Amino acid sequence: MAYLVNIAARAERDLALLFERVGAENSDAALNCYKGLKEAILTLEKPPYRCPVTPEKGQFRHLLYGRKPYVYRVIYRVREKQKQVDVLHIRHGARRKLTAADLK
Repeated sequence: MAYLVNIAARAERDLALLFERVGAENSDAALNCYKGLKEAILTLEKPPYRCPVTPEKGQFRHLLYGRKPYVYRVIYRVREKQKQVDVLHIRHGARRKLTAADLK
């Protein structure tokens, strides 16, 4: 059964900032990376439990996308009853650990 992938407003902002930061508007390689990340997010519809639990909070999982030094973490939660994946935050993998404030 496929899950509905819902990208929260915070994660949408994260994607928009990433688009600007990597210069996707002016570079084919950067645009391909950006598109690849978006496609990877949508693959969470089947099966969302394949990714590990985050070390910061057990109720969240993270999808890692990219290669060092350009690895991005997609933080999400699975709502089983609703058959929904909520993408909460997208961040560069080298950033400090996730805090509660990062998800507001």
